[in-house]
Amino acid sequence: MHVKKSVFALLLGLAIIIGGAGTYFATELVDILGQDEKQSDQSGQLMTEEEYEEMLNELTDAISLPKVVQAYTIIQSNFINPVSNEELVEGAVRGMLATLNDPYSEYMDEETMAQFSEQLESSFEGIGAEVSMIDDKVTIVAPIKDSPAEKAGLRPNDQVITVDGESIEGLDLYEAVAKIRGEKGSEVILEIQRPGVPDLIVFKLIRDTIPLETVYSELIEQDGHKAGVIQITSFAEQTAVRFEEELKALEAQGIDGLVIDVRGNPGGLLEVTEEILKLFVPSDQPYMQIADNDDNRTRFFSDLDKPKDYPVSVLIDEGSASASEILAISLKETIDAKIVGRNSFGKGTVQQTIPMGDGSTLKLTVLKWLSPEGVSIHEVGVQPTVEVDQPDYYYTPPIQIDETLAFDDTNINISYAQVMLDALGYDVDREDGYFSEQTEAAIRQYQADQNLTVNGKLDQETASKIVADIIERVRNDQDDLQKHKAIEELFK
Repeated sequence: MHVKKSVFALLLGLAIIIGGAGTYFATELVDILGQDEKQSDQSGQLMTEEEYEEMLNELTDAISLPKVVQAYTIIQSNFINPVSNEELVEGAVRGMLATLNDPYSEYMDEETMAQFSEQLESSFEGIGAEVSMIDDKVTIVAPIKDSPAEKAGLRPNDQVITVDGESIEGLDLYEAVAKIRGEKGSEVILEIQRPGVPDLIVFKLIRDTIPLETVYSELIEQDGHKAGVIQITSFAEQTAVRFEEELKALEAQGIDGLVIDVRGNPGGLLEVTEEILKLFVPSDQPYMQIADNDDNRTRFFSDLDKPKDYPVSVLIDEGSASASEILAISLKETIDAKIVGRNSFGKGTVQQTIPMGDGSTLKLTVLKWLSPEGVSIHEVGVQPTVEVDQPDYYYTPPIQIDETLAFDDTNINISYAQVMLDALGYDVDREDGYFSEQTEAAIRQYQADQNLTVNGKLDQETASKIVADIIERVRNDQDDLQKHKAIEELFK
């Protein structure tokens, strides 16, 4: 059978903060429409335009809403302050969606929908971070590669508490994003709550132009083997084309194995993920399933005759979400790819956008995607077959000091500095936050090496330089234990 074509877009969406001339949008527009399937136990059909109109007519005929009408009339007639019809109606719609307790189902008014629907260009302006609403907190899913967010040290699961000194508690995701976004060159100050860190962390970011290159590749020779590494930062419109180009270039160089890196990848176009999966998963098994609210399931197949003749491993972490998770678990179950890193984000639902007729739109969770074997990873994530943490300094918060710290002081920021100095090759005798004589000596040596004022104290200038060096070290993959392990797993 065929999956019926629908007039509505399907989404697995997070929001992305992009600023002034841009907008925020669902990063995971899904088009499973018109896909062929070779086998299906049940239909799993989507709602067509005709079915949607029929449903609305049936609801109009069958349901009366006297309580809602009564409340509307009473408020309009008696409330002490002016309130518009539009405000009351939109408030009722938002209230209904709030009862679902689903962070991915939401109402977008005409203005928000216009921004949501803008065409994605080759670049945009902002801080470059994908966010989602988790437990009523605006939460970083992943910073974009080479963005101000990544360079500043924002990480997955960071929660945004204030924007420019104002609390965003109680705002919905789009309202919060609107406060964070802004024009290139403008500054925004975020207070972040990081899991495991007692105090809020302050980040000052300068918004910039964020390029949307999503595919990066390299050839690494390790232990006599050639390993191709392809990093996918998100699944955008041209990602599958670019992936296949890079894959062919690596294959032409005679790779013995392939690592696909989707760490920090919050997802994107599901159809793009499907195109990549079709390069690896043979036609004798599904690469994905979709289930509706009655658990009717539809399975999707490729036309590939046989799998690649080299092993594949996939890198994931807590910033790998939705389409990234589909890619990882599908390759794990179908071609026995090794999954290396940390447990992924855990988003396994599909949203449908339904126009309301006045320019506004409902985005409603209507489906869930399942692995080839029928496993749901929603709110669970994909478990690595080989769990690997990065060095401690990868997870150390930025050093933030209000006053200069010196010998015999005790402070959590001294601990952060000790971990970072050790990573940079300086001899420290402890990492517990006590400013020892050896810590002082290490700071003096660091200051001398960096042409800073040599005083043996942890001042703002020294702290900022240490943090900048650590961020650069992380971005250059100098100690990427996960990547080394993923390559090692290829040739076991």
